[in-house]
Amino acid sequence: MWQSSPPGSIYDYIRVASFSIGPDGLIEQWSRRAAGLFGVPADKAVGVDPVEAFMPAELRRDGHRRVGEILDGKEWTGLVPFRIPGGDPVHGLAEIYVMPSETGTGERAALCIVVDVRALRHIETDLAASQAIFGQSPFGFVLFGTDLTVIRANQRFATVFGGQAADHRGRTVDDYLSRPEADRLTATLERVLETGASVTDLQLVGTAPGDSDNRHWSMNLYRVHSGSGRPIGIAGLATDVTRRHIAAREAASARRNLALLNEASARIGNSLDLETTARELLDVAVPGFCDLASVDLYQGLLTGDDAPPGSWDSLRQESVGGSAELRRVALASAVSDALPATSAPDTPALGAVHRFSYNSPCAIALRTGQVEDVPGDGRGFVQSTLAVPMVAHDTVVGLVQFSRTKGSEPFGERDRALATELAARAAVCIDNARLYRREHERALILQRSLLPPGDPVAAGLDIACRYLPGNTATEVGGDWFDVIELPGHRTALVVGDVMGRGLRAAVAMGELRTAVRTLALLDLEPAEVLSALDEVARGLGTPGGGTSSSDGFGGGTQWPSRAAHKSREADLSEVYLATCVYAVYDPVTRRCTFANAGHLPPAVVEPGEPAMLLDVPPGMPLGVGGEPFEEVEVELKEGALLALYTDGLVESRDHPLDEGLDALRGALIEPERPLEDVCDHVLTTLDTRHGEDDIALLMARIRGLSADAVGDWRLPREPRSVGRARELARGQLLAWDLGELVDTTELLVSELVTNALRYGEGEIRLRLLRDRTLVCEVWDAGLVQPRRRRARDTDEGGRGLQLVGLLSVAWGSRRTPRGKTVWFELALPDGEPVAERTVEQLLSMF
Repeated sequence: MWQSSPPGSIYDYIRVASFSIGPDGLIEQWSRRAAGLFGVPADKAVGVDPVEAFMPAELRRDGHRRVGEILDGKEWTGLVPFRIPGGDPVHGLAEIYVMPSETGTGERAALCIVVDVRALRHIETDLAASQAIFGQSPFGFVLFGTDLTVIRANQRFATVFGGQAADHRGRTVDDYLSRPEADRLTATLERVLETGASVTDLQLVGTAPGDSDNRHWSMNLYRVHSGSGRPIGIAGLATDVTRRHIAAREAASARRNLALLNEASARIGNSLDLETTARELLDVAVPGFCDLASVDLYQGLLTGDDAPPGSWDSLRQESVGGSAELRRVALASAVSDALPATSAPDTPALGAVHRFSYNSPCAIALRTGQVEDVPGDGRGFVQSTLAVPMVAHDTVVGLVQFSRTKGSEPFGERDRALATELAARAAVCIDNARLYRREHERALILQRSLLPPGDPVAAGLDIACRYLPGNTATEVGGDWFDVIELPGHRTALVVGDVMGRGLRAAVAMGELRTAVRTLALLDLEPAEVLSALDEVARGLGTPGGGTSSSDGFGGGTQWPSRAAHKSREADLSEVYLATCVYAVYDPVTRRCTFANAGHLPPAVVEPGEPAMLLDVPPGMPLGVGGEPFEEVEVELKEGALLALYTDGLVESRDHPLDEGLDALRGALIEPERPLEDVCDHVLTTLDTRHGEDDIALLMARIRGLSADAVGDWRLPREPRSVGRARELARGQLLAWDLGELVDTTELLVSELVTNALRYGEGEIRLRLLRDRTLVCEVWDAGLVQPRRRRARDTDEGGRGLQLVGLLSVAWGSRRTPRGKTVWFELALPDGEPVAERTVEQLLSMF
C-alpha cells in the first residue's frame, strides 16, 4: 500500500517512515521509507539498537529510559534529533510517534512512525509564501486548472474584475475578454499546458467592468506541477500596462512626428515652383500623417500679384461673400476611391478656382490664422479633418486640409501641433518661391531688355546670335553681346563676360553694356572705348560709382576712420571684373578693327580656308586698370565668317581651354551654310556642359558694300569745290534712282563742304554710301569739331548745322587718324510723299 499510494496523496509532499522494535529493544523491522529517510539499508538496520545507532551520545541515556517505558506499554510522541551512522553528529530532526504492540507470543514490542520535520517546515513555508503571493502581491495572480477554469485568484485580480477573490473560482477567459482576445488567450493556455513552455509578456486588451476605455495587460504564463511532477494547471501573472502602453504610443507618435518633420525638412522646398512645393508637402503627409490631404493657394499668389490677399489685415476685412479666390493645386489620397479631404459636397477639383463660404471652418482658419476642425463628411467616410492655414512671415498664403478616415485614430493635440508645423514649413518654402518668382521675372525683364533683339540688322553683315544662361533655374547671367550701328554704315560688335553669376552679374552686365553703347555713340576707336570702359568698371564697385583718392600731402594728412576702412573692405568685395572684345566693321573696306580686354580671341573662317583664331592682344580684364589696350585691323574676305563668343562655349571643368578652342575650330567647317544653322551646329557639337557657365555666341557673315553703292571723291581746297560737290552728289543720286533726295542732299552737301572750306584744313573728301539709308560724309584734315549753335537775328550765317539737323535723320562728326569726318543720314524714299516742314520747324533755324 505504501508503494501504491494514489497521485496527489499527502505522502507526495512529506517524508514518512516506519520501523518496529522487538522485546529486546532492537530494531526488528525496517521499512524502505526508513531506509530512504535515514540512509541505512535494512540488512544493516535490523538487530541494531536504535538509540545507539541514531541518537547523539548525550541523549542516549534518556533514550534508553524512554524505550523501556514504551516497552512497558506507554505511548510517546516527541521530537528527536537523529544522525546517520558514520555521518555528522546531528543529521536532522524527526517527529516520532511510538505505539506499544505485542508479538505473537504476547511479548511487548513497539511500532514507530517517523516524520521528517524539515519536510513539514518546507510545506509550511511554501504555504505561507503562496498565501503571501496571492494575498499580498500588487499584481493580479490567477491559477487555471487543467480544464482552463479559474481555480484560484488573488484579491488584486478581483479588484480589477469585480467581486471577491473566491467569486472567480470556476470562471473562464470568456468571462473577462472579448471573443478575439479570449480565443487568443485560450490557445496560449492550451499550448503552455501541453508543452510546458512558459509565455512572457502576452499582450491582452479588454475592458474592466463599468469602464468603457480599453485597458492593456501584460501576462506571464507557466505550467504548475505537483510534488510528483504531474501538471496540475497554469499560473498567470497579470500586470496592468495601460499607462505604459499610452506612454509608448505617445513616444512612438513623437518619434513619428520627429521623423515626419525631418522628412519634411529634406523633401519640402527642393523646388522653387509653387505647385511642386505643395505636392511635396502632401507626399510627406500622406499616408504617414493622414489619409487624405489637399492644398489651396491664393489665386493672387499664383498670378504674381505683388500684394497677395493672404495678409491677416486684409483677410479680416474680407466681405461676407467669403474668402478670396483660391486654386486647388494639390490633392493626395492613401485610400482607393477616396473622397477629397473636405466635408463639402461640391469639392473643388484639382486646378479649380473657388472660394470658401464666409462662415465655413476653412474661411475662419484663413481669417484668423488658427487651426480649425472641419465636421465629418456626413457619409461616415471622413471622421476627422484639420483646416490648417499656411502662414509665412505673418502672411497667409493658402490652406492645407488633413483628413483621417474611419478606422484611423482621430487627430489629437499633438497632431494639431504637427499639422501646424508642416503647414508652416511648406508656407515658408511657398513664400520663398513666390518672392523668387517675382524677383526672377524682374531680373528676366531686366536682362532681356539689355540684350539686343533676336535678329539684329547691320549694313554689310548677316548676323546670328545665341544666349544660354549658365543657371537654368534663374536664366540670369553676366554674359552679353551687342550689335551697335555706327555712322558711315559701320557696325560695332561686342561680346563680354562679367565674372560671377545671378542677378548681381546681370546688373553689372547691364551697366557695362549701357556704358559701351554710350561710348560707341561718341564714335571712339575700339581701344579708346575699352579704356573708358575700364574706368567705368573700376567705378562700379565704389560708393556712388566713382573712385576715391587720398591727399596725403599738401592739404594735410587725413587718417581714415574705422567706418571708412570697413567701407573700403566692402568695396574690394564688390569689385566688378569683366572681359570684353570690341570690334568695328566697315562694310566699304571690309576691314574690322579689334580691341580685346582679357577676352578669348575671335574666330574667323574665310572661304576655302580652315577656321583660325585671330591674334588679338588679350589685354587686361576690365576693372583691373593700369594697362593700355591695343588695336588690330584685319581685312576680311567676302563671305568670311566671324565668331565672337564667351568662355562658357569652349571651357568646362572636364577639358582644358585649348581642347575647347580646337573643338570650336572643328565645328566651323561649313561656313557657307545658313548662319542660323551654323550657330545651332556649334552649340550641339561642342561639349559645352551647359549649366556650368553662361554662353554667348555672336556670328557675322561678311557682306561688304558693292562698288556701285559707294561714291567717293576728293575735292581741292577752293571755293568752286562747293559747286562740284553738288554736281557729284546729284549725278550719283540720279544714278541710284534716288531723285527724290537730290534737292535735300545738294543743300546739305553744300553746307558741309562750305564748313570744311571755312573752318577745316587740307584736302576735302566727299563720300556717299547707299545701303538701308543714304549716308553722306565730308572729310577734312581739321581737328576742330563742328558745334551747332543758334544764330542771332542779325547774323548772316551760322545756320548750316541747324539746317542739317532739321532735314536729316541723323548727323554728327567723329575724329579720324588724319582729321575729322562730318556726316548726315537720310532715309531712302518708300514711295510715299515726303512730309512738308512745319512753320515752327523752319522758324527754329532763325
